[in-house]
Amino acid sequence: MRQWLHRMNPSIKFVIITISMMTMAFFFNPWTPLVFFFGVVLFQLAFAKVSWKIWGLMMLPFLLGAVGYFWTTLVFGNDNADPLGTALSLSFRVLAFSSLSLLFVFTTKPVDFILSLMQQLRLSPKIAYSILVGYQFLPVLKDEFVQIQQAQELRGIVKPKSPVKRVLTMRHVLIPMLAGAVRKAERTAFAMEARGFTGESDRTFYRRAAIGRTDIWMTIMFLALVLISIYAGIMGPAIQ
Repeated sequence: MRQWLHRMNPSIKFVIITISMMTMAFFFNPWTPLVFFFGVVLFQLAFAKVSWKIWGLMMLPFLLGAVGYFWTTLVFGNDNADPLGTALSLSFRVLAFSSLSLLFVFTTKPVDFILSLMQQLRLSPKIAYSILVGYQFLPVLKDEFVQIQQAQELRGIVKPKSPVKRVLTMRHVLIPMLAGAVRKAERTAFAMEARGFTGESDRTFYRRAAIGRTDIWMTIMFLALVLISIYAGIMGPAIQ
């Protein structure tokens, strides 16, 4: 049960989270996003294994953003409207949206998500595998960046002390790195074509992204949370 969110089909999870966000956008009272935020946190406590230390660090910028929204709306808001209620609504909405985003990030593997997009949402394999290859190249590009910097230092190129000059001379590292990335992408494309990749959608998959009972139960619980949040917003006291 602690792994339900991890076992959930990524496409179903993506659709449910998108629908939840769009629904929250239509409610401007502070109670609906507040209840939804606590509900999402409870879901992660009950149905996911999350490092709460990392979760707190990732949530910190959003918390600061929520405080900023609250303060600027309260200070610079329209006096004729309800500034406190509007400020709280905007702040809680930031927390609700960010908690949903972190839920998806912490409980979804990128490769499984792309495979599920191809199988359930009919994403073109050409786009899907391009994203996967780009994702796999990120650590390679980081290593190449360090190697090019070290090679230039061995040839006697001195790093400028000024941060502005250092940024301006960054092109001497980025241009060869991007040229190498283009060559690697070309080789990867040739290798995929040599192995029979055509980009057609009617292909078979070694790993199937199935939809099971866990997805049905989690969908019901997410929809129930949305309805409870809406009800709390309708029945909650007005904040003046």
